[in-house]
Amino acid sequence: MEPEISIIVPVKNEEANIRPQVEEIRQTMAALARPFEILYVDDGSTDGSWAALLEMRPRCPELRLLRLDRNHGQSAATDAGIRHARGRILATLDGDMQNVPADIPRLLDALRDADMVCGYRVARRDTAWRRFQSRLANGIRNWLTGDTIIDTGCSLKAFKREAFANVKFFNGMHRFMPTLARMDGFRVAQIPVSHRPRRRGKTKYSMRNRLFKSFHDLLAVRWMQKNRLSYRVAEDIPAAVDDK
Repeated sequence: MEPEISIIVPVKNEEANIRPQVEEIRQTMAALARPFEILYVDDGSTDGSWAALLEMRPRCPELRLLRLDRNHGQSAATDAGIRHARGRILATLDGDMQNVPADIPRLLDALRDADMVCGYRVARRDTAWRRFQSRLANGIRNWLTGDTIIDTGCSLKAFKREAFANVKFFNGMHRFMPTLARMDGFRVAQIPVSHRPRRRGKTKYSMRNRLFKSFHDLLAVRWMQKNRLSYRVAEDIPAAVDDK
């Protein structure tokens, strides 16, 4: 049976989180009684992440595995997951277990009135410094893009396949998925989601790639917004030969 829903999880060096997260996602999705798959994308892990994923396959028949040839970054891993997923509805979350899989059904329910639903973290369980960085980054992004995304850094999202069928990803574009969807005329909604502290593994982000690198990506998105083609054909008159 083809899955209706694909859960996409990009990971890099999350060996300690894989086993409990796979079980938690599976339990959440099985309760919905809708066909699903869990697609993990290993983005060049150098620890035992891939071995842990292979170990989980016999326990979770819904688990699909994709391994990139080397580390390409979260945008590439997310894009690979979207292109290889089989469901008509896709959902993404981080592999660090800070996103709560139990929130996924609420995102799926909200898709009834939207094409993409973004979670925003409430009672966020991060340091004050990281929360400050996120608020600053979100404010700058919304100011330059004219968007109103509360928490673009939250990876917990659900969307219909067609919302990204024609989107070309570049490095850093995973941070701007709602903006890219809206640029193509799709409806984006936001709902509050839970957040947990990181208990295992190490964060992959720092001040440098959270703010400075993302600012250059933001300028690229701004350029795309200003220069994208947006026209309608007013009339299409066939050649006279077509009337014969």
